[in-house]
Amino acid sequence: MLTNKTRYSMLALVRLAKEYGKGILMINEIAESEKIPKRFLESILLELKKNGYLSSKLGKNGGYFLIKNPRDINLLEIVRLFEGSIALLPCTSEKYYEHCEHCVDEQGCLIRGTFKDIRQYTYDKLEATTLEMLI
Repeated sequence: MLTNKTRYSMLALVRLAKEYGKGILMINEIAESEKIPKRFLESILLELKKNGYLSSKLGKNGGYFLIKNPRDINLLEIVRLFEGSIALLPCTSEKYYEHCEHCVDEQGCLIRGTFKDIRQYTYDKLEATTLEMLI
């Protein structure tokens, strides 16, 4: 299950993607339109800025804007940024693999095989879905 932080980051990014190339959005505008608590949104936007997705302008008419094209940002990047692994079991993760303490034979484990398939489908779907597609 995704955390609120990840879900809110996606909502904010889609909102910013709708305004890509048109100007700056104030935090209040994003918070109100997407029903995200403002203080929580501030920390999310700072993290997205720190990771090269957004820039900001200070001042009375300040706010945030995307610096990457929405077609170049996929959901996989965002989920990994805020969640880490996309795998439901540590023994099926590519980046965050951990040996399964319950398996004698990981390669023959049918549970692992099923969850590895789920991980691969999730990976492929998130990678293929860009912000541009969600506008």
